[in-house]
Amino acid sequence: MSLIGKEISDFAVQAFTGNGFKEIKKSDILGKWCVFFFYPADFTFVCPTELEDLADKYEEFKGIGCEIYSVSCDSHFVHKAWRDASKTIQKIQYPMLADPTGSLARDFDVMIEADGTAERGSFIVNPEGRIVAYEVIAGNVGRNADELFRRVQASQFVAEHGDQVCPAKWRPGADTLKPSLDLVGLI
Repeated sequence: MSLIGKEISDFAVQAFTGNGFKEIKKSDILGKWCVFFFYPADFTFVCPTELEDLADKYEEFKGIGCEIYSVSCDSHFVHKAWRDASKTIQKIQYPMLADPTGSLARDFDVMIEADGTAERGSFIVNPEGRIVAYEVIAGNVGRNADELFRRVQASQFVAEHGDQVCPAKWRPGADTLKPSLDLVGLI
């Protein structure tokens, strides 16, 4: 079953952000664009490369009104310990959500029950709290923040311009399409 259009459930979780802990609730994410970036676990191999890639692009995400929330089934204490131990993770300025019960991972349908970890899932959530795009990939393949950023921009564009669609590799300022019978099969 597709998760497109699904409203995320109410939640309240602890996060490690900045130099401290903070509770993040569903009400905190409403009214803005968000990316929920699930990864299997702290102190692993591929995960820090992805989180660093997002950290390097975080200001650009914030510049388009999009907050990043990384999520693993580790506790907020483990997130802090990882940041204290890793120069790579020290670059992270976005909130690192703790999901030790797996409630968020289950709501986004990325929980690996047998392992108690989450799949690599990237979810774009609109200001109404609904999933508008997502990708779930194998645990041994890292994701690309540039492509995720482009998808957020395209999602924002079509939300604002409902009569237009974004073709492959679309970037802001590029031509869009207006669906019509004249375009069917011609592009």
